[in-house]
Amino acid sequence: MFKNMATFSLEAPNDCGPDYLTMQEAIDRQLLKVTEITESGSVPDLKVINLADQYVLLLDGEELMGAKQNRVLTTTILLKPQTETTIPVSCTEQGRWAYSSREFASSGHIMSKKIRLSQMDSVHESLRQKMGHHSNQGAVWDEIHKMSADAEVASETSAMRDVYESKASDLAEYQKAFECQPKQQGILVFINGEIEGFDIISRASAYQKLHSKLIKSYAMDAMLRQTEQTDSPSIDDAKTFLTAAQNGTAEHYPSVGYGDDYRVEEETMVGSALVADDCAIHIAFFKNTENADNQQMAGVRQRRAFRSVR
Repeated sequence: MFKNMATFSLEAPNDCGPDYLTMQEAIDRQLLKVTEITESGSVPDLKVINLADQYVLLLDGEELMGAKQNRVLTTTILLKPQTETTIPVSCTEQGRWAYSSREFASSGHIMSKKIRLSQMDSVHESLRQKMGHHSNQGAVWDEIHKMSADAEVASETSAMRDVYESKASDLAEYQKAFECQPKQQGILVFINGEIEGFDIISRASAYQKLHSKLIKSYAMDAMLRQTEQTDSPSIDDAKTFLTAAQNGTAEHYPSVGYGDDYRVEEETMVGSALVADDCAIHIAFFKNTENADNQQMAGVRQRRAFRSVR
């Protein structure tokens, strides 16, 4: 436990599913080319060319920086080898629409759990409306503005990345406190004694490369919600949450890349799982703190937002 955040390491008996590179690996090896879909660009879509002879895993909430504005993945995608794919994204830099580079690079960040939850919820709604894996862009911007205000960080372009960079030394303390374990494939997180959610990756080698980014994602929320007194995490609560996630009723949708996309939305949690070759490649579940009535009221606004960015 560190300050107001605690984690449980999640492990599996064996790796499963196809082998793949992480997004960061593929970009570093110049095997992944990410650009605007056209010269003029489109806020909710990007073009990705996988030049590798391997699959490449893109995680929901992972941020890409550059081109006309920074974006994040709205859903987890497993790209097939040697393919070109149009991927759904959300903007995380509202105040810029001009080229800073021709191609995107990885920012090294995954957006905070709170914003991931909001985005996941709106993507569920978009899928139910048969509008694809698009998010409520307005809600994403609103959450980034709230995070910036809470962190007391001013950004000329309202960039999420600027908040992370400004808090780099604080986030590094959390990263040091929660080092990756040799066989770790996932993480379950408590903040202020309350469960927040978990992420599981099918391969330990891939998880090790994503661990630091996931710690920062949860730690950003922890930093902004510190209290004077924090309850200890409960192993029983952790087991109950994991069991509820496993037993949730899932809706099935085609994935953007390879595999199948499963979505779960219960009163107490929201989750998704990308499954390929009978293996859960990435599972993410978050505690749902939103009031059900508020979700229903937001439905019409979300549908308008999906249409406005397409």
